[in-house]
Amino acid sequence: MADETVSAPTEETAQPQRRGPRRGPRGDRDRRQRDSGGEDRESEFVDKLVAINRVAKVVKGGKNFGFAALVVVGDKKGRVGYGHGKAREVPEAIRKATEEAKKTMIRVPLREGRTLHHDGRGRWGAGKVMLRAAPPGTGLIAGGPMRAVLEVLGVSDVVGKSQGSSNPYNMVRATIGALKAQVSPRHVANRRGLKVSDLISRRKDGASLGEVASEG
Repeated sequence: MADETVSAPTEETAQPQRRGPRRGPRGDRDRRQRDSGGEDRESEFVDKLVAINRVAKVVKGGKNFGFAALVVVGDKKGRVGYGHGKAREVPEAIRKATEEAKKTMIRVPLREGRTLHHDGRGRWGAGKVMLRAAPPGTGLIAGGPMRAVLEVLGVSDVVGKSQGSSNPYNMVRATIGALKAQVSPRHVANRRGLKVSDLISRRKDGASLGEVASEG
């Protein structure tokens, strides 16, 4: 009978195989899916830079200059927020303002996803704004910081008018205040113990939803 020779384990076979990151087409595809998922979550928000100012802090040795940014953020589906950030560089100030805006977002009820349910007014300091619901095809009639807020909110038929200060900070806060006062027919009906159809019929008779809500 022939002698069976057993080969000594080599260095490659003696050491256990280490499992590293998956390579190849499948691993690349999984990595791309994870990366795209993060981008999709970030891309659901739209941000607009409203104002950028250079600010100075007086210290003992002179002045330290920086930048202040005002940014509005929304998802164009009824959510909007604003933020203010300061930093030595412009990109960092915008980043801080964007992060703050995402934390202070509010949800605004929209009518048919295109306009407001009723007219509204907002005021902050010397800034005064008026927002009016509009029929289809009117478009977004507003300017300046107010238009930026309404664009990221997602409305397409609204008439806005600024009646006070043109300071962007006051205008943005006044516009957000007017949007916070918006109420939906369902909310008013639940509060007053009525049916939504009753409120809709009263609106057709000439009374606005804001007047109906103030009666309760």
